[in-house]
Amino acid sequence: MQRADSSPQSLRGAVLEKVESLAREVVQREGVELYDVEWAQQAGHRVLRVYIDKPAGGVSIDDCANVSRGLNLLLDVEDVVPGGSYHLEVSSPGLERVLRKPEHFQKVEGRKVWLKLNQSLQNFGVAEQALKLAKQFQGTLLHASLETGLRIQIEDKTVEIPWTTLEKAKLVFDDAKEKRGMR
Repeated sequence: MQRADSSPQSLRGAVLEKVESLAREVVQREGVELYDVEWAQQAGHRVLRVYIDKPAGGVSIDDCANVSRGLNLLLDVEDVVPGGSYHLEVSSPGLERVLRKPEHFQKVEGRKVWLKLNQSLQNFGVAEQALKLAKQFQGTLLHASLETGLRIQIEDKTVEIPWTTLEKAKLVFDDAKEKRGMR
């Protein structure tokens, strides 16, 4: 009998969709939003990470505990995750949250982001010597379009970045703006 692969890489597709579906049920009941779900390998253990968000007031420890209890129960009852033991972690995505989905980007329009691309900025019309070879940079996210990608302000230049060139992205915490209450 061949054993199914249960590495983090193989726990995608239908399994991850089912986990997200169950997580959405739980977060809705708890009054928070599902931000993201990911599998990781950490110190030889499989980890299922569920990130929750709460626009008004932020995520509390109680929110995380309640979602963890509710989701853990559903995952056990439904027997969703193949391959034995894993750790469930529920937390906030944090101040410098990873941006993966178009809706993540749309929620942070007007804020500073860090991007890593699979090609340099010169391919997007940036001619300034200091920037044209950059594949990693910070800029202000002006707009996130589902169809075309991102419009970023980098210094005094507006650049259109297609989704296909994006490798990684995260929100950059701007302490000065946060202290003034700007979002």
